[in-house]
Amino acid sequence: MSDRSTIAVDTAAVAKNVPGQPAEGVDAELVAQLVEQARAAGLQLTGDGGLLQQLTKRVLESALEGEITDHLGYDKGDPAGKNGGNSRNGVRAKTVLTDVGPVEIDVPRDRDGSFTPQIVRKRQRRLSGLDDMVISLSAKGLTTGEIQAHLAEVYGAEVSRQTISTITDKVVEGMTEWQNRPLDPVYPVIFLDAVHVKIRDGKVANRPIYLALAVTVEGTRDILGLWAGDGGEGAKFWLQVLTELKNRGVADACMVVCDGLKGLPDAIAEVWPEAVVQTCVIHLLRASFRYAGRQHWDAIAKALKPVYTAPTESAARARFTEFTEAWGDRYPAIVRLWEQAWAEFVPFLAFDAEIRTVVCSTNAIESVNARIRRAVRARGHFPNEAAALKCVYLAVMSLDPTGQGRRRWTMRWKPALNAFDIAFEGRLSAGRK
Repeated sequence: MSDRSTIAVDTAAVAKNVPGQPAEGVDAELVAQLVEQARAAGLQLTGDGGLLQQLTKRVLESALEGEITDHLGYDKGDPAGKNGGNSRNGVRAKTVLTDVGPVEIDVPRDRDGSFTPQIVRKRQRRLSGLDDMVISLSAKGLTTGEIQAHLAEVYGAEVSRQTISTITDKVVEGMTEWQNRPLDPVYPVIFLDAVHVKIRDGKVANRPIYLALAVTVEGTRDILGLWAGDGGEGAKFWLQVLTELKNRGVADACMVVCDGLKGLPDAIAEVWPEAVVQTCVIHLLRASFRYAGRQHWDAIAKALKPVYTAPTESAARARFTEFTEAWGDRYPAIVRLWEQAWAEFVPFLAFDAEIRTVVCSTNAIESVNARIRRAVRARGHFPNEAAALKCVYLAVMSLDPTGQGRRRWTMRWKPALNAFDIAFEGRLSAGRK
């Protein structure tokens, strides 16, 4: 018997330990011996015909054999099955795409055709691991062509672009359910922002994807939803978004942090009258730089810092007066910008430092936007709105695969939540019931 045949026998031995058994049931010494035999025989661990493909074949066939045994009620070759009505009827060959590449397996059949395998279902050509891999690659921003090339290069699997698109389309059903799920009755703070993507609708044009991110009363991050706008970012569309959030259960928000979009504070007040609207300081600074020469950006940033770090509103007004005296003649548009945004800029100055730190900007949502932009940048533009939303949704769902970011986020927000409880006494209790 050749070395390759010996290895095949050993993979079968390992396979017998797998179906229905916990991971601890696999003999570690047998696995080590198997790997060593493969190396000695010059057999690759991965790749076409490699050890992992052989082992996957044996495991799947062993599991299928166990399934048909349960279906028929007797083991293969057992005399108890003789003249028992239904019986085994050979096998049929089938190739399935797996994490280790295409694997050809023998699927058992029964005479009356009532056997329905579960581990590899009828007409199933891909195992779920491959689907998960395609969705993960898509969430990282790879196009269907890039995913196709990756699977061919690394796993030797020929997967069509249509198949890849079909796999990623599976998330749409989950996205619809996620987008319509019930929400908490109250959030300490909600961040609103929009990212722009290119969508071909007759011609390629920038379209906003609206995003609402909330911090729960437990201090966790919760992305409430995604919405594709029909043109430039506007307060009228934001009103529709906020109304939808209210209809899904959000009766109150202590603070809402947003950019300086005209009309947005009025839309927020219409939906949540008690909410404190806070304009993002970072957006104000960026808008200020648009009116200034690049050589003056550092000086302007330095002159404005005492304004948004002032201990009180009156102190902020005094520092802004100093800024106006120094820069007003050169850049009057910056002065006008801050004066128009003043009512929504100053609210955070009335709170403790713990709240100021977390609401003076939309940095909490900017990190999410950065991940979204990386995912959409590789696509160039999208054929339609649904494709854009699917890409953004995949990027959002893959934000924290290990859960470590969630734990860090919660720890960072503990001091702020204590401050919110004091500043908005009684309003957060509805979210803890």
